[in-house]
Amino acid sequence: MQTPKPRVSFKEQMHLAREEAILQSTCRLLGEKSFDAMTMDDVASAVGIAKASLYKHFASKEDLCRAAMLQILERGRAYLATLSADLPPLDKLRGLVRWLLERLVTNETPLLPSCNSGLRTVLMADRQYLDGLMEVSDQIGQWITEAQAEGTINPAVPPLVVLYTLFARACDPVVGFLKDGGQYADAEIVELVLQTCFEGLRAR
Repeated sequence: MQTPKPRVSFKEQMHLAREEAILQSTCRLLGEKSFDAMTMDDVASAVGIAKASLYKHFASKEDLCRAAMLQILERGRAYLATLSADLPPLDKLRGLVRWLLERLVTNETPLLPSCNSGLRTVLMADRQYLDGLMEVSDQIGQWITEAQAEGTINPAVPPLVVLYTLFARACDPVVGFLKDGGQYADAEIVELVLQTCFEGLRAR
């Protein structure tokens, strides 16, 4: 007989809902501003709460942004786990890049930590984040080498270069330029960037 899960109080439900709103706003602000420019006042204003209430959830901007990046990383890992093992490796890589671009075009993810020097410093000191990132990188690296062995990705390009190229789509400025131009819908932007990433610019 299974032990019933303990009921979550209404107060705890509200606390968790507010925390989720805080993390979502943090991700959006990190994408719009960067870690160094973003303030706790910005986050509190975006969520619609007092800054004192924000500090009840997170003791510092560093703690807040670390939690936001860990949440994004976990969502990425969860997405990778949904990809069928029967999919060709190239399709898995395209699926990953599509997922990244769909988050980027709607400001659901911040820029890569390397583009945010302060955030990178915070994350490089976090073992949980580094371990998770290494796990994701290893999985993607395996798919890259498999795709190269099949000839669907150029085997002359070092796997690390391919990996960084795919990760770079998570902060591709082309997405922002196209969105600001207003000529293309979000879904069209995702498809266009996917096409240039995997098929290149040369006429076939």
